[in-house]
Amino acid sequence: MSFSFLNTVMTWVLKKRIHQIELFMKYPLEVQDEVLTTLLKSAVNTEFGKKHDFKSIKNYEGFSRKVPITNYEEFFKLIDRSIKGEQNVFWNNPIKWYAQSSGTTNSVSKFIPVSNECLEDCHFKAGKDVLCLYINNNVNSNLFSGKSLRLGGSKKLYENNNYYFGDLSAILIDNLPIWAEMISTPNNEISLMEKWDEKIDAIVQSTLNENVTSLAGVPSWMLTLLNSILENSKKININEVWENLEVYFHGGVNFNPYRNEFKKILSDDVKFYETYNASEGFFAIQDRNDSSELLLMLDYGIYYEFIESKYYGKLNQKIINLSQVKKNINYVMVISTNSGLWRYVIGDTIRFSSTFPFRIRITGRIKNFINAFGEELIIENAENALEKTLKDHNSSIIDYTAAPFFMGESSSGYHEWLIEFKNFPKNLKQFTIDLDNNIQKINSDYKSKRFKNITMSQLIIKTGRKGLFYDWLKKKKKLGGQNKVPRLCNNRDLIEELLEIN
Repeated sequence: MSFSFLNTVMTWVLKKRIHQIELFMKYPLEVQDEVLTTLLKSAVNTEFGKKHDFKSIKNYEGFSRKVPITNYEEFFKLIDRSIKGEQNVFWNNPIKWYAQSSGTTNSVSKFIPVSNECLEDCHFKAGKDVLCLYINNNVNSNLFSGKSLRLGGSKKLYENNNYYFGDLSAILIDNLPIWAEMISTPNNEISLMEKWDEKIDAIVQSTLNENVTSLAGVPSWMLTLLNSILENSKKININEVWENLEVYFHGGVNFNPYRNEFKKILSDDVKFYETYNASEGFFAIQDRNDSSELLLMLDYGIYYEFIESKYYGKLNQKIINLSQVKKNINYVMVISTNSGLWRYVIGDTIRFSSTFPFRIRITGRIKNFINAFGEELIIENAENALEKTLKDHNSSIIDYTAAPFFMGESSSGYHEWLIEFKNFPKNLKQFTIDLDNNIQKINSDYKSKRFKNITMSQLIIKTGRKGLFYDWLKKKKKLGGQNKVPRLCNNRDLIEELLEIN
């Protein structure tokens, strides 16, 4: 089959999905009600369903009354029983796959159940929707005339009593439909190599002569790969290597700090499309060109609830569904899924930029923030301020983290940033002043605590040596895939570890 014919067929097939997407955009609450009904019906005879009387639940009010919210630590006792072979614990169909994730701040592995329904009706459906939305917005696209260069995790699957464990990307690659394998590069063997340095070299050698039309992967690691491609090919721009490259699908970390670096090595007509997924499910997709908003995907077998983040974990926290959300409020996301996670706090925070249709922006993690002095600094604030400061100083970074520094009784504390620059600012002192001022402009709590240096002094920046964050990730065995350095921490554990090896 020629790639030109495949491009025509794939474009036609994928565009048929647009009507269904428009349907849930028009009737979002009805579609979510249907998702909840289907989930409850599927699990009604499970141990969890019987315990919480799913049979009697007729609507969201009943669901919220009978089923408590939970998190990984609380739900793991049920997951552990499932891993050990018990069936029908929290989902009606046997679960064969478990996505292994260590998270960002700790080395203890999490094991997230991935059912067949989740694979087909969430992750793979989302993969097709990413392509569908892109080609619907770009009618002259020749995306399927070439291949997609995918950069996933480095952890191969391992088997234990007919159950399989590994990175979500490894699970997806192992189950890819034939059509998806045909349009992907590198091959599965290279994609799942465990040694990151060897894997990068293998990808470079196997893809230099391919017709790559799209890229997919986490920005920090994709930038590493593309710079290796340029070094090996002796080119300045990636489109000199792959002249038909037209889009980069990215996710996993905030793209803004990396945007200028990508623009330097990609042609102006290459588009950027953001996705929002995790081991627990695929949640949202950028549905318009040149947009920072993500369309919340409502028919993937995931039922959504939200808790206003400032009340999360407190006695007066209120859990709501989509019918009650408002724009520009920071929410903790709660999900119930077709893998049997019930009212599960995923740990991410989002805010709605639109409620018809429901579009969101990712604002951070409930554990990744700084609120040592009442400043309530979230990742969205920090990265927006950093992006502006980098742009004003014509500078760029590899990675960074920040943490509070606590002073004595007679002096105020401050935020300490550890930044590994790629392009160093000409005047670090002015860069520091500007970053602090930009945070104040974005975050009124931070500004009030900075008043006359009474509660907080100006932030300070320590510069990281070349390769600092890479070496830390390597030491933690977290190279590649979705692994990243926590950007904000409310304690000094991480920054002290990094300073020790700086």
